[in-house]
Amino acid sequence: MACSASMESLQPRTAVEEITRCRSQYGANSYGQLGLGHKEDVLLPQQLSEFCKPGCVKRITGGGGHSAIVTDQGSLFVCGLNKDGQLGLGHTEDVLYFTLCKSLLGCPIQQVACGWDFTIILTKNGQVLSCGSNSFGQLGVPHGPRRCVVPQAIEVQREKVVSIAAGLRHALAATASGLVFQWGTGLASSGRRLCPGQTLPLFLTAKEPSKVTGLENSQAVCVLAGSGHSASLTDAGELYVWGSNKQGQLASRAAFLPLPQKIEAHRFQNEKVAAVWSGWTHLVAQTGLLWLRA
Repeated sequence: MACSASMESLQPRTAVEEITRCRSQYGANSYGQLGLGHKEDVLLPQQLSEFCKPGCVKRITGGGGHSAIVTDQGSLFVCGLNKDGQLGLGHTEDVLYFTLCKSLLGCPIQQVACGWDFTIILTKNGQVLSCGSNSFGQLGVPHGPRRCVVPQAIEVQREKVVSIAAGLRHALAATASGLVFQWGTGLASSGRRLCPGQTLPLFLTAKEPSKVTGLENSQAVCVLAGSGHSASLTDAGELYVWGSNKQGQLASRAAFLPLPQKIEAHRFQNEKVAAVWSGWTHLVAQTGLLWLRA
């Protein structure tokens, strides 16, 4: 089973793609997020200067103005906007070339999720780290500073994490036991506005990892996030969604879903969901043969 929540599909400020094993990039480049050494927009794909061996790129993702690449050896390279330390390089200067995050050397990376102005990192041993802005608790460290320029560990109930996601001002993690945790208050304001008089669940207002309630009868294998929504894909091929439904991205009549709601199977022609991708205000699901986790 596969899923993806790369922020390069969420907003037009970053466009980085892996094309036939060659790293190419194009689009908005106001902060050097394309890694080309300048801040001019690029209208046609340009091959990226070599910073790692050909064919070694494993994952590519982008945030509000920064980009990240994980190699097959678990190294993390970053570039772009860095005013809040979201690149994790120990400073707040923008970076125009993909640069190795040296503070993580010896700590192989499995996945990286870029939010608007922060970054969530998952190591191969299941540990979660964060850096960047913490103005809305999106770093998962409630008593920490308003920003962090070096990746710091997040405590997710002492469980091994298998999937992470980052939205505008919130983040999620799924554990090996199938639990889902969320932190960051990015969804709370729209929840209060669209659900007046209703007490919001704790995970919508938490500034540290909080268990998402309403998923007790499911086993999550991955999580996704958009600007103001969240989603979880289960090992049974079911898709749960919550948060903002302003653009109808949650397939519900409600404007806001404070608790996870399963999208009924008939929406997918009664097929199981095999993969999901989240955009800024939309979701894309692929049905078919499930890749069951071991």
